Amino acid sequence: MKNTTDFSAGAWSETCLISITPLSGTEVQLAAMTETVDIDLGDKDIEQVPTLIGGRVIKKVPQDITTLTFEGYPIGISSASNKGLSQFFHMTNAATYDTTEPLVVNASLGRDLFRVSILWAEVAPTTASATTTALKAAYRFSIANCYMTSMKPSFTDGILKFTFAFKGAAFNKQGTAQIHEESTETTTALSVLSTYDATRFPEDGTTFTWSA
Repeated sequence: MKNTTDFSAGAWSETCLISITPLSGTEVQLAAMTETVDIDLGDKDIEQVPTLIGGRVIKKVPQDITTLTFEGYPIGISSASNKGLSQFFHMTNAATYDTTEPLVVNASLGRDLFRVSILWAEVAPTTASATTTALKAAYRFSIANCYMTSMKPSFTDGILKFTFAFKGAAFNKQGTAQIHEESTETTTALSVLSTYDATRFPEDGTTFTWSA
């Protein structure tokens, strides 16, 4: 997939790339079946504590969960290993996929970790995690160690649409940042993202390796 976005208006519009990668799994591209993307960065809120003299003490509230929501139009279950949203949601990507039609996915108590990357670029590469073109503007948002928390089919508008969401914390238990933003407008391209596995993105790690 090669898209060119006209950046002369000074804003990103029309197209983007979306990559979803299960931990130690295969990266899946979602842009072709996705209509909308919403990134709800968790609030860094504050509260006030009244004092007896009539003053106010500001209490900082830890940053809330970040939620990524997509609307799209999948038409069935994928038989390819590590490449189906139904399998992601029901956590069957680590098991043996059903490859004989009719394809079947059953509910599961398990939950997998994912890295989600969204890329806007003047000249789009083949995937959201790939290196971009030098001298061309690009912006990429990524979140690691998040969970797929919602998948809701709807036929309300006369077309089968799925709304699915991923949620993750801004930091892991060691305080390591799990949200990674990158942009460029000059000579240097964005680097390719590293493989998403437990070695480079340990759940309780003190550092992550974002770039390959």
